[in-house]
Amino acid sequence: MNAAPSLIDSPAGRVPPHALATPILVVDDVEQNLIAMRALLERPGMHVLCAGSADAALELLLQHDVALALLDVHMPGTDGLALAELMRGTERTRHVPIIFLTATHQDTARSFRGYEAGAVDYLTKPVDERVIRSKVEVFVELYQQRRALAARNAELQHALKLNETMTAVLTHDLRTPLSAITLSAEVLRRTAADERTAAAAGRIDSSARRMARMIEQLLDFSLIRTGVLQLRRQAGQLDALCQQAVAELRQARPQARIEVAQHGPLDGHFDSDRIMQVLVNLIGNALQHGSAGEAVQVVLDGRDAARLKVQVRNAGALPETVQAQLFTPFRSGGNSESSGLGLGLYIVDQFIQAHGGRVTGRSEGEETVFEFSWPRQAA
Repeated sequence: MNAAPSLIDSPAGRVPPHALATPILVVDDVEQNLIAMRALLERPGMHVLCAGSADAALELLLQHDVALALLDVHMPGTDGLALAELMRGTERTRHVPIIFLTATHQDTARSFRGYEAGAVDYLTKPVDERVIRSKVEVFVELYQQRRALAARNAELQHALKLNETMTAVLTHDLRTPLSAITLSAEVLRRTAADERTAAAAGRIDSSARRMARMIEQLLDFSLIRTGVLQLRRQAGQLDALCQQAVAELRQARPQARIEVAQHGPLDGHFDSDRIMQVLVNLIGNALQHGSAGEAVQVVLDGRDAARLKVQVRNAGALPETVQAQLFTPFRSGGNSESSGLGLGLYIVDQFIQAHGGRVTGRSEGEETVFEFSWPRQAA
């Protein structure tokens, strides 16, 4: 008489050892064959499920996620080939590897049918013990690797989701105290009794505004990564939007030289806030990284009836190493955003893609050129 299976501790309580083992399925209508296969294959870490018919096998497959199925070809009623076709027709068992066991040398037609049903191999009885063990070991190892990889991916996805949610919450909650700092710095600057105090207030205001830009970038990044970024398209004028962007930049940089040229009609349907961010980011980068004293040139092109195009030029070439990773998030160093998070150009790229367009950055001689375009009307 077989002894009762021993029990082991687990987080869910005390369970039989085979509950934590990798299951494989053996289907054969001969009881002695099932007993022999179980004696041959079962070991710690591997549990053999035995079925004497196709119906019993399907019932076990509903209860267990098996690493491999060993099917007898010749069985009364539903044979091994028909069972394999049933397994391939069900999502749960579609990808289970199948090895056919047959007592006769298979003919060509039957062999083709078996491989069409999803067989990975045919073995003739009596089976060589070393062959069957080695084949089963390979599939069990692959199964365990897939399970481990799936579990690791699930953990990473959960961690990423949690990280992005925390980022969104933190950036939202940081806005209120940062606004208070900015307003207090402005009051302090206006009421300062001496230049030293006014200069300190100016530095506080400048740092707070830079932090506010970083928070906005983190929030945009979170929206993009979680797939909840939405565009609010409406009729607008690109030239008017560009004038607002230039005015904002000139207020922060009174000595900035920005030359704007425009061609053709510049009306379209777009998200004004997002396109404004794109313009401020690219023109601001050009001012920051262009050659001192040289003007930044902005060209608004509406001569194409179907698309709007913008080009931003500044003196100074982009190194090839920087061009290769211009739109990579959180990149460090390079020709842009050295004082920020490295998210600005990534966000620009994502906003333009969301509009159905494309942005590029390149060097032309001793100039850096950023160019983006998108459909004038929403698809």
